[in-house]
Amino acid sequence: MADPAARGFSYDLTGPIGTAATLGLIVLQVDETIEQDFRRLFPARGVALHVTRIPSGDELTPDTIAAMALALPAAASLLPSAATFGAVGYACTSGTTLIGADRVCELVSGAVNTRVVADPLSASIAALQAVGARRVGIVSPYIDSVATPIRRAFGRAGFDVPATLSFGEEVEARVARIDPASIRRAAMEVAAQASLDAVFLSCTNLRTLDIIDPLEQALGIPVISSNQALAWHMARQTGAPLAADAPGRLMQAGR
Repeated sequence: MADPAARGFSYDLTGPIGTAATLGLIVLQVDETIEQDFRRLFPARGVALHVTRIPSGDELTPDTIAAMALALPAAASLLPSAATFGAVGYACTSGTTLIGADRVCELVSGAVNTRVVADPLSASIAALQAVGARRVGIVSPYIDSVATPIRRAFGRAGFDVPATLSFGEEVEARVARIDPASIRRAAMEVAAQASLDAVFLSCTNLRTLDIIDPLEQALGIPVISSNQALAWHMARQTGAPLAADAPGRLMQAGR
């Protein structure tokens, strides 16, 4: 007869940690910003946020971004296999643009149990539509070969993009170090170049959360960032509650 003690102490099973929602993020290896932003934007104890990392090159180029497509399934598969995700976001605006949102969805959904696959490009387009924007100015950290496809993607989505500004940064590790005050000045400059309905701050590694409200007050138009839009979109898709102080007209309109 087996010794009862050998079977271990008896226990009960309970439900998932994410009683309100279970979210996943696939974050670039060099990204220091979006994970911190999401923990600010989804502070509720009932929201479980699981993060995995995807290898990314030191330099931000079309080749290094497109190469991430090969690593997406493996990165997604490292999210907890026992969890059922309401949404998993691939946290790269430029990567989604170059790989393609449909392809990102296919690669991620085949590797993790999730109802929705989200991305910053699709989320930002939906966010700009939600605030009624048609003429959009873009601020990005990228070199032209990365920034131009994003502008074209917005054009294909029906937006007029009369003004853009880029920091011309190629080293991804430096993007998280760009001073938010510099991003704010760039947004003001873009808004001065043309009559705009909104300004889009592109890149999940830019530190934008603290400048969105001041920029909207100064410019009088909505300001949308990659991280803000992705969080807003995933909240809409899953019912996950956002922080009461989540910045921007977009967040207030979505409540």
